[in-house]
Amino acid sequence: MNQTTSAGPAGDAPASTPEPAFRRVPSWWRALAIFLLLVILLGWAATASLFEQSKAQISHLQAKLAKLPQVRHIAVLLDDKAAPALLVTMDTTSGVLQLQRLNEVKEGQEDSMQLWAIQPGQPPQSLGVIGSKLKTLQLPAKGTALTGVTELAISVENKGGVPQSQGPRLPWLFKGALVQKTI
Repeated sequence: MNQTTSAGPAGDAPASTPEPAFRRVPSWWRALAIFLLLVILLGWAATASLFEQSKAQISHLQAKLAKLPQVRHIAVLLDDKAAPALLVTMDTTSGVLQLQRLNEVKEGQEDSMQLWAIQPGQPPQSLGVIGSKLKTLQLPAKGTALTGVTELAISVENKGGVPQSQGPRLPWLFKGALVQKTI
């Protein structure tokens, strides 16, 4: 019996099919690739979340800023010794004059302090009577109440103040320039 074996040209083992390329990659390399892919996905998710949080914070702060008083006018009224006596600010969005006493001067039992707007060449215009002895108070005012006004002043009047047509009866107790802030 004559058996012949089939061998390759050099007597090698029979040819086999080549291994696929993904099987030649070490398993630790595949694990590293999966780990890095997860890191990239987590990074992307964190970035997207931070971006949305930033947008929400910006919109919240813009809404909060819109509610804050927008002071456009400010005056420090001085007494006869040039010491600050009253701080007056105007919030044009809410139409309020904010008054803050800076000294301890109070009106008497039968007196009232009245706030006046002074325009050059015009009679003084009453902005209201200070009806409280508190350190800080508010007077309602139109947004245009201080248009053209250069000074504010306080006079002491009879209880309840005087009518607009009469004007102040006594000299100014406090007086100061009105400054309009630029926007």
